[in-house]
Amino acid sequence: MKKIFNSLKSLLIIRNQSIFILISVLLLGLFFFFISLNNVHTQAYDIERFGIADETIRSPLTFEKEQETERETREAIQSVEDKFEISDEMTEERVEYVEEIFDALEKSEEEIYKLSDVEDENTPVPMTNDEKVQQLKQLLSPEISDAVRDEIWLQLLELSSHDREEGKMVFVDSLKESLEKGVRSENIATEASTLKQSIEDSDLDQDVKEPLYDLSEFAIVENSFFDVEQTMDERREAANSIEPVVIRAGDIIVREGQTITNEVYEELDFAGLLSNERNVYPIIGLALLITLIISVIAYEMVKLAKQNKLDQRKMISIVFISIMVISLMKAISLYTVQGSQMFYLVPVATGVLLVKQLINERFAVILCTLYAILGSIIFNGEIPGSLNFEVGIYFFFAQLAGILFLTDVKDRLAILKAGIGMAVVNVITVLLFIFLSFENYALEDVFTQAGFGIAAAFFSAVLTIGLLPFFETVLGVLTDSKLLQLSNPNQPLLKKILTEAPGTYHHSVMVANLSETACEAIGANGLLARVGSYYHDIGKTVRPHYFIENQLSINNPHDVIAPRQSAEIIINHPYDGADMLKKYKLPKDIIDIAQQHHGTTLLKYFYYKEKEGNKLVKEKQYRYPGPKPQSKEAAIICICDSVEAAVRSLNEPTEEKIEEIVASIVNDRMMDGQFDDTPITLRDLKIIRLTICEALKGIFHSRIQYPIKEAK
Repeated sequence: MKKIFNSLKSLLIIRNQSIFILISVLLLGLFFFFISLNNVHTQAYDIERFGIADETIRSPLTFEKEQETERETREAIQSVEDKFEISDEMTEERVEYVEEIFDALEKSEEEIYKLSDVEDENTPVPMTNDEKVQQLKQLLSPEISDAVRDEIWLQLLELSSHDREEGKMVFVDSLKESLEKGVRSENIATEASTLKQSIEDSDLDQDVKEPLYDLSEFAIVENSFFDVEQTMDERREAANSIEPVVIRAGDIIVREGQTITNEVYEELDFAGLLSNERNVYPIIGLALLITLIISVIAYEMVKLAKQNKLDQRKMISIVFISIMVISLMKAISLYTVQGSQMFYLVPVATGVLLVKQLINERFAVILCTLYAILGSIIFNGEIPGSLNFEVGIYFFFAQLAGILFLTDVKDRLAILKAGIGMAVVNVITVLLFIFLSFENYALEDVFTQAGFGIAAAFFSAVLTIGLLPFFETVLGVLTDSKLLQLSNPNQPLLKKILTEAPGTYHHSVMVANLSETACEAIGANGLLARVGSYYHDIGKTVRPHYFIENQLSINNPHDVIAPRQSAEIIINHPYDGADMLKKYKLPKDIIDIAQQHHGTTLLKYFYYKEKEGNKLVKEKQYRYPGPKPQSKEAAIICICDSVEAAVRSLNEPTEEKIEEIVASIVNDRMMDGQFDDTPITLRDLKIIRLTICEALKGIFHSRIQYPIKEAK
């Protein structure tokens, strides 16, 4: 029956938490929506064509002037000239033809010389001009021989080898130059004339130039052809290079006193400034964004609730902090004019500094991102559809710096130290924007904006220090600062343990030392473990003499009472302690540790003592009712509590015995299922075991036996 009652109670708690989470995120969503509504809502104007503008009107959105863009694109395309591709094959072919001509001339001259040396009755037989030409043509390709007149061949044959060689060099070089530039069909004659002019300008003899002039007509041919693909690619590239002609959000469409021309009227109409119909779309967009933001917050809250790390007080803290941070942004945005950098002054890091201390670092990072997004809307100059990314980036790094620099909060000075780190990051971010802007800033402006960043970091630290006691006292949220206060030996309950159960106090201090060391080794909250250890056995003060550490020079009262009665006294101490802690209004985390530090373990000594005379005894009667440890800190205290008592009972604690006892207790708790409800892992347990062993070896290290001086 009790099990069913506990299940129903758990379900009721979960249901109540879910309802409270839903209420919290809905409240935040409504607040975010209405505080940023005017940043996305546009005003409609009653304006007629050719009227006079009563005020300066800026565009609420960025849009393209399509007709202007099309005109510029058309002009860019028309400015692209036709592209031609020069055929390297044809260039090489014509040059080879020319070289073939001069090679053939040399070969033909050699043949003519040989034939002239043949003697018939000692009389040389000379060749006629026609025979010489025919002899030459036989050495040439038909494409060459048919294209050049015989007179040209004869003129070339009559030149000396030296003249032909010089003519060849000039002709080939000039031909290559003309062909490599490209010869199109419409300028063949022009290029031929250019080649002739090159020959004319050379130092060749006139009788060499004459045949080369005629040869130019043959050598110059079309080798540059219209390239459709390249031309289209360049035209497309030219069209793509044209930036759209746009009116950007915040740009002035018409100034006060100007005439509303047709073009201006159309721009106003396109921007949705002549009708309220389009105003609904930015509102829908804002609603969707807010929905996403609160969904992320709700998801993280549910996750924390499942880990038993979220209660109603922390939910209230999240709502209050979020409203405070966004309100500060809105207040400063109201005094921000176009082009000013007042957002540098917002102490935006206050929220995440508080959240890291009150909740955890992960939740602080998530809120850091969400606050930055909302800030980019709130500081958009009330231009719908635009986000101020500069603000978003600055807010993100300012908050992230606060989260990263705030570590190991043992006192309020840690927050001020984090403020110094935030100031450095703020200044770096400000300088980043200045250098990226390419604008000329006066040195005075640079110092002013950097000063804003430093002031924001200082205000964030001061506000955090001032607001933290409110959350600790009024809402009862546990922080490191609160834990340090609870660890003060002058606390009433700690004084009660010290005076009424000094053995238990000493035991608690030893457990605190071991627990803190083990927690820090696996990344758990060592300070919470230490303070929880101080109070975990406060319930023993109800009947202090029934616990062996307080039985100094007295008989053990358990020797004269039944094992069942002894077990009830021992088993009740975690719950007596939890009731006492609740009465003194200590934080829930401390109460949970006191209640869970024995879990559902078996009180073995009295169980086996009872079993000696009663074989039918039930194990359940000698088990703590629980609950089992729910956190890493409670699990570690559960281990250290048993380890400290077991090691203290050893007459001669050696390293081997210590290691054996610690391993035995850890394995026993694990096999008994005491860690089933905790997020602790096998790797964590191994580290915990090794850390506890090292700590105990340091406490119970062997000492030198000094000799006793004998009396004379």
